[in-house]
Amino acid sequence: MAEERRFRSACGAPIALRRRQHSASCRELAVRGPRLQLRSLSAATSAVWLAAYGLFALSENSMVLSAAIFITLIGLIIYLHFVKIDQESLLVIGSLGIQVTSSYASGKESTTFIEMGQVKDVVINEAIHMQKVIYYLCILLQDPEDPQGVSEVVPLFQSSKPRLDCLIEVYKSCQEILEQRKTAPQSS
Repeated sequence: MAEERRFRSACGAPIALRRRQHSASCRELAVRGPRLQLRSLSAATSAVWLAAYGLFALSENSMVLSAAIFITLIGLIIYLHFVKIDQESLLVIGSLGIQVTSSYASGKESTTFIEMGQVKDVVINEAIHMQKVIYYLCILLQDPEDPQGVSEVVPLFQSSKPRLDCLIEVYKSCQEILEQRKTAPQSS
């Protein structure tokens, strides 16, 4: 069963949250950001190439045009492969762990897996950024030496930056699975 809802990011861009429940203790939550707009990409490329043509007209050096084309293409490849993230997903499996995946515009994926034994909790945290309070979801990792302590905070959805209403949906889904895990050992 998959369900998709529309939300906004912290900067006002439209995003979509897709929830898919694979079983009672396994959920996938994916936040898809806005797609790369061909119009803005074309405008940026045209601006760089027009500036290069203006420099070429003044200097009459063809290396200026060649360098502008080369730098634009290399910059575009770097942007698509290392910067522009299309989708961030969270796969929560109650008995196993949490998998965090980022899918880039070029098709590359980056995946991190956190064992459930390391997870202390999933919380919504707040931060002040540019005179504005923003909220973000994070996983608190349990300190191996101090069971009550936190060794690390792993922020989620750093690229899409969903607003609080979207984060609450993800938080509730994660907490349902974490609560099942906490009550399962007590009932057996």
